[in-house]
Amino acid sequence: MRWNTWIRQIHRWLAIVFTVTVVVTFVALAREEPVVWVSYVPLLPLVLLMFTGLYLFVLPYAARWRGGRAVARGR
Repeated sequence: MRWNTWIRQIHRWLAIVFTVTVVVTFVALAREEPVVWVSYVPLLPLVLLMFTGLYLFVLPYAARWRGGRAVARGR
């Protein structure tokens, strides 16, 4: 697998992990005596999602800037 493919797969799995942590947070905070620190659990996957998402966002622009191959526009 190429480097870009690895980042894309990591981004997809992080999205799943983030979704699960948000659901767990909602369930934990809905209890009578909520554990407040649980609300910080989704932040780690969210930050990692931000970095991988920014990388994937910049990738086509960097390819054009480097003069690489043309990037398809998702058709």
